[in-house]
Amino acid sequence: MRRKQIVWLSFVTAVVCLFASETNHSWAKPPAAPVGIFEDHADVGTVLHPGSVEYDASKETYTLTGSGENMWFAADAFQFVWKKVSGDVTLTADISFPTTTGNPHKKAVLMLRQSLDPDSVYADVALHGVGMTALQYRDEKGAVTREIQSNLSGPRRLRIARRGDYVYMALAAADGEPEVAGGWLRVPLQGSFYVGIGVCSHDKDVIEKAVFSKVDLATTASSTAKPTLYSTLETVAVDSGDRRVAYIASEHFEAPNWSRDGSAFIFNSSGHILRLPLAGGKPEIIDTGFANHCNNDHGISPDATQLAISDQSQEDHHSIVYIVPIGGGAPRRITRNSPSYWHGWSPDGKTLAFVGQRNDEFDIYTIPVSGGEETRLTTAKGLDDGPEYSPDGNFIYFNSERTGSMQIWRMRSDGSLQEQVTSDKFNNWFPHISPDGKWMVFLSYDHSVTGHPENKDVTLRLMALSDRKIKLLAKLFGGQGTINVPSWSPDSKQLAFVSYQLIPDEVAGQK
Repeated sequence: MRRKQIVWLSFVTAVVCLFASETNHSWAKPPAAPVGIFEDHADVGTVLHPGSVEYDASKETYTLTGSGENMWFAADAFQFVWKKVSGDVTLTADISFPTTTGNPHKKAVLMLRQSLDPDSVYADVALHGVGMTALQYRDEKGAVTREIQSNLSGPRRLRIARRGDYVYMALAAADGEPEVAGGWLRVPLQGSFYVGIGVCSHDKDVIEKAVFSKVDLATTASSTAKPTLYSTLETVAVDSGDRRVAYIASEHFEAPNWSRDGSAFIFNSSGHILRLPLAGGKPEIIDTGFANHCNNDHGISPDATQLAISDQSQEDHHSIVYIVPIGGGAPRRITRNSPSYWHGWSPDGKTLAFVGQRNDEFDIYTIPVSGGEETRLTTAKGLDDGPEYSPDGNFIYFNSERTGSMQIWRMRSDGSLQEQVTSDKFNNWFPHISPDGKWMVFLSYDHSVTGHPENKDVTLRLMALSDRKIKLLAKLFGGQGTINVPSWSPDSKQLAFVSYQLIPDEVAGQK
């Protein structure tokens, strides 16, 4: 009898093992039921309350319910409704929250995501409960999330789009198709990835709802149409790296200065110098008289009464440095020789630092604001560029290729004691020192890039001058025009810069 029992148990065990080995077969797990245009849904990350989705076919709406502590830092927790795709894709939807209660930073998102891991690479356009909208992204698995905040609050219709390796957002305040709203980021989504909609309560103990309607998902072949260039004036916070769109236009503009009182930006476009209030609105041209071919080398005097400009309207279109009143007026010529490109005011307002090309060599010079003879400060072979005074006036920081790659250097304000500040695998340009003297920001290209061309993947990096440690501040598509001139906020907490986008007309909200 005992032997029969053993044989029977062995048979049962074998059957159980057979079933266990078949759990990955299609008959062992029914396929997921489609949810409208999507394939499935799931909670991503750790949630205390399982999420759900209701699809109303008659209204073509998706009502998502979800909890989750956050979608930020290095891990996410939210309810996600998705479909797997590859290549170029555009997802557009109207989004609303049924209630105004709950955490003000609850999020409803349009998302592209590499995997369902909580620390996955992703990009999303996130509408917060308070109306703030941002392009959020994690460009490396396990990295910290970063964002670019739009200057449009509470948009009705939102879009996320992928074109090649780049992702961007578009928004519409009311009826109509979304228009480009800033951000043009390389997010490395490989092969097939997830596209979908999601909701996060931003409170692990709470469940929230979001309604998605007029959802449109389109996969397309890469466009061969000529793209439209968009320029975006952004600010970035030094402590967090969070970015915010201040102004965007489908035209080329460059090089923002931040006004001394913090109330406005000054930048150049189409040969003119423009002023844009920090509070928003449209930029206005500053009258610079005959100087109507201004380039991206301009800046505000320490006492905020004058503006140095570099203009190419005279003498065979060679750049010449002039000074005009801050509110506009007749230019007063400073540099006798050309080409000359302004870059710095001394803290006492008495001297200008500039780059001059003399005898086929670009070197750094100074000249009195009152005019007079120029003084040459650098003599090394190779390009020296971007001179800027330290706030105490003791040093001039600049970039030089004298050692074979473009690196940041500094010297005494009289040109003595020239020393290298950076030495790494990047080509580094345009050092700008914070008003409090604690930080230096500069633009970095890949080592393979020669010069400072436009429309490249670049980074803004930040050096603490106390110990010369460097950290990444922002990744962007830019280069020439991004940060050629001093652009610190007066309190040393933020920087202004310009990023660029190249988007085909048919996906840019244009007809």
